[in-house]
Amino acid sequence: MPAVINLAFDPVLRLSEALSVRVETVALAIVLFGGLLLAMRIGWVTPSLGPGSPSPGLSPGELVLMCVAAIPAVVVGGRLGYVLGHLDFYQANPDAILDPAQGSLTLTLAVPLGLLSGGLIGRLIGAPIPRWMHALALPLLFVLGAGKLVGVLGATGQGLPSELPWATAYEGPGPWGSLAPGLPSHPAQVYEALAVGLAMILVVVASRFEPLARRDGAALFLALGLWAVVRIAIGFVWREPAVLGPLRLEQLLAAALLVGAVIGFVERSRAARRRPVKQQGSFDAEPV
Repeated sequence: MPAVINLAFDPVLRLSEALSVRVETVALAIVLFGGLLLAMRIGWVTPSLGPGSPSPGLSPGELVLMCVAAIPAVVVGGRLGYVLGHLDFYQANPDAILDPAQGSLTLTLAVPLGLLSGGLIGRLIGAPIPRWMHALALPLLFVLGAGKLVGVLGATGQGLPSELPWATAYEGPGPWGSLAPGLPSHPAQVYEALAVGLAMILVVVASRFEPLARRDGAALFLALGLWAVVRIAIGFVWREPAVLGPLRLEQLLAAALLVGAVIGFVERSRAARRRPVKQQGSFDAEPV
């Protein structure tokens, strides 16, 4: 049964006979740059702890350094997740693990490892990590959601075959980012992008209330937890094989991330209750 939504376009920008670039790559670069600008803007207007507590804006230079420090960890975590998901192949072909032309990267390990690496460098340079954690919550979700959406431009992240009216299929030679792109399938990348957009709205609403209003990093743990829930839910229409009952490996990793996010959120709440408070009601200092 043909898909109701047939996508026929050239996914490659041909700049010259010798130079070309995928449209998806260009769009993803724009998303990453937009996320960086959004993080800088939110960081600039993020005050210190306590309502009405004035403080200088967060330094864009700190953010750039932390992002650069996060790149190797993102690559390692993304590759590790992919290798674990295709372990039989890589056990038989260990040389292919470090081959960038073979396979891909996944997100569920890349994101927390990147945040951890960036945070460690941030501590070394004396950056106010709790405030940066608060400022990065929405930009992180924006990049994860919009990054998934641009997958439509390259057929990356197509889900299981489907006969639903909104199933998508790709026509033309590509190159496309999924196998059998012409097979009508769930637009899993669109599902995830929409769900992450809903998570952004929830974070914005929750930021008006305790404990997120303290700007001590709880917002980032909430964002990570919501993203993990999205990955678990949408994972049921992914094409990857199940490894434990109906669950894919990325869903299991997302479940572990959800547990870590809950623990981090609870720790932030407990730390806030232990923190001394000034007589006028604002916090003495930022959390460590």
